[in-house]
Amino acid sequence: MLSLLAAGAGSVDPIYWSDLGMRPYLFEIGSFQLRFYSLAYLIGVIFAYWHTSKAIKTPGAPMAQRHVDDLFFYCTLGVILGGRLGYAAFYTGGDTGIPSAFTDFSGDGFVSWKLLRMWDGGMSFHGGLIGVGVAMLWVSWRGNLNFLRVCDYVSVSVPMGMMLGRLANFNNGELWGRVSDVPWAMVFPRAGEVARHPSQLYQAGLEGLLLLIVMMLLFWKTKARFRPGLLVGVFVAGIGAARFFNEFFREPDTQLADLVVQTGLSMGQWLSIPLIVTGLIVVIYAMTRRPVGTGAGATPAA
Repeated sequence: MLSLLAAGAGSVDPIYWSDLGMRPYLFEIGSFQLRFYSLAYLIGVIFAYWHTSKAIKTPGAPMAQRHVDDLFFYCTLGVILGGRLGYAAFYTGGDTGIPSAFTDFSGDGFVSWKLLRMWDGGMSFHGGLIGVGVAMLWVSWRGNLNFLRVCDYVSVSVPMGMMLGRLANFNNGELWGRVSDVPWAMVFPRAGEVARHPSQLYQAGLEGLLLLIVMMLLFWKTKARFRPGLLVGVFVAGIGAARFFNEFFREPDTQLADLVVQTGLSMGQWLSIPLIVTGLIVVIYAMTRRPVGTGAGATPAA
């Protein structure tokens, strides 16, 4: 019976991405296009700003609205700069040992340096995460805030941006998965005529929707926000574990395919292992410390 089911599943015609009516932009006016990837970043930042502004109105919040304003200015810069520099450093190989994005000036048009040609694609999640971490560290130091608690409040809404970004990847028909014969496998125009995992949707579901639900429940339905580091620890470990799992279905970057052959793990998985370990350490630290800011008279930071 199982063999018949497997044979039946393998005979199902794959889904053609091009038949879904997808396009990379919402609308265009002349040469201007409002691309879904840009829209995902914009909505993700707006949602994070709105949610954090709402969260700091709860008793015992570690910061005031002026800190939130500063955070999202610097965090936006951190996402863009960290994401681009991370992609250049981690995902662009070079014959001289220096990533090619730093040395390639062969681009057409006004901007020839590959590092600056962000419209050609190339953003690293891990680099963006580092950029956001640096931004939060800067704002926390300048405002004399508890760094871990600031991270807790910001991390709750980050999965929304992750989900929207991965949905935009799917809508663009990019970052597809490995070759597969599952019934929902898809043929992506730029990936040849073979059917593949729609791994963008897996990532949107695990790294985005599921983690968003977990983080929201922990923040609003438990007292996790009163244990400095617990929320951000869960987020870091969760996003690392989800990314590690999803990499088994995602097609490795062409220039890094040898790494998978040599080690059995992709670059995304190697970069996710430190996240998982760091997140678990922070969770243990948070659970072994006394809660803070739980008093009935606690008020947001001035």
